[in-house]
Amino acid sequence: MTHSEFQAALGRMRAPIGASEAHGWLCGALCVRADYGAPQWLAELARDAGPGVPPAATEPAVEALYGETLESLQSPDFELTPLLPDDAAALGERVESLASWCAGFLYGIGTAGAGESYMRHGDVGEILGDLAEISRAGLAPGGESEAAEADFAQLCEFVRAGAQLAWDELRDLRAAAPAAASVH
Repeated sequence: MTHSEFQAALGRMRAPIGASEAHGWLCGALCVRADYGAPQWLAELARDAGPGVPPAATEPAVEALYGETLESLQSPDFELTPLLPDDAAALGERVESLASWCAGFLYGIGTAGAGESYMRHGDVGEILGDLAEISRAGLAPGGESEAAEADFAQLCEFVRAGAQLAWDELRDLRAAAPAAASVH
């Protein structure tokens, strides 16, 4: 699913969150909780949308993104890519979306119940601190250049690798949590 497709689905759900932030939130929560399922994520996305909002279950593409994301995190080749606007979008928009993705990731980790010992110490604490810094990123006026594009690409790779590190390092925390019951 593309960033714009997911943004459109969130708009139909009247979710008060953007596509990049919602995807980061999902990734963070999945890093911490083995029992974090698509129904929970969909309900949380729609929670603040207000009355008269179509049920989140009517957005199968959003549920499909959940499955794609979990699969990419579990992949031995770590295929996760933060969901951001494509390269045709202005660099400023992409930087803002990366910042939002990082903010969402931190929110997902925090609300999913990662213990303070995980949040403040070791490699996970370091990457979460770095992601907190990136969540405040912005592009300076007139900052669109080849060098800025290259810097952005490196920052995206850093965020992707940081999410992989968090996934790997929080394995024990996920293993200690009860697994989600499967519903058929």
